[in-house]
Amino acid sequence: MSDPEPSAAISAEAVGARAEQVRARISDAGGDLERVAIVAVTKGFGPDAIVAAVGAGLVDVGENYAQELVGKAADLPGDVQPRWHVIGRLQRNKVRALAPLVVRWDSVDRWSLGAEIAKRAPGAHVLVQVNVSDEPQKGGCAPDGVAELVGRLVDAGLEVDGLMAVGATGAPEEARPGFALLRGLADDLDLGVRSMGMSGDLEVAVAEGATEVRVGTALFGPRRSAQAV
Repeated sequence: MSDPEPSAAISAEAVGARAEQVRARISDAGGDLERVAIVAVTKGFGPDAIVAAVGAGLVDVGENYAQELVGKAADLPGDVQPRWHVIGRLQRNKVRALAPLVVRWDSVDRWSLGAEIAKRAPGAHVLVQVNVSDEPQKGGCAPDGVAELVGRLVDAGLEVDGLMAVGATGAPEEARPGFALLRGLADDLDLGVRSMGMSGDLEVAVAEGATEVRVGTALFGPRRSAQAV
C-alpha cells in the first residue's frame, strides 16, 4: 500500500482570501473592523500555516499547547515573526519555556499561574480567562472570582489587558448569554479587550461586544488534527 499523500501547504493567498471572508462576517455582524482583531489559531496545523498567516498580514497567532508553540517557533524561517498568544489551558511548569516567545498570555485562570508568569516574564500582558458557561471541561476562572484575580495580577506587576472566554457548546446562540456576561465583567473592571468568538460563533460574539476573535478553520480549512476552533 502506498504512503498517504502529504497535506498540501497552506498559502498566504488562500489565507488572505479567507481572512477577507472573516472580516466580512465581522462587519455584517455590526463589528468595526478597526476595533475587532483577529487571532489566527494554528492548533493542529504545521508551521506552513503560521508562515501563511503572517504573509497574509495576520501576525497575531494563537497556540493551545506549549510544546506545539515552542516546536513551531523553532521551525519558522527567521524572517517570520508572529506575535505569539497562548490561548489554551496552561500548566505552570510550561511558563519558563514559553516566556521568551509569548507576547500575551490569553488564558490565565488562576493566581498560581499568574504568579509564575510574573516571575518568568515580569510586566507581561495577560488576559483572564473566564468560564462563562459553567461547563467543567472548559477552563476559566469563575465569574465571581474575576475581580479578585485581576487585582492580584495587577498587584504582581502584570498588564491585564482584558478577559477571554470560550462560548458554550452547542448552536451559536447558546453562547450569547456567556458573551454578554464577559462584556459586562470587562466593562465593570474597565478592561478593553474582550476576546470571545471562534469560527462557528464569531457573529454572536461580535454582536455582544467582542474586540477580538480567535479563528482557525475559517482561515486554514479543515484542521489536520484536533477539534475545530
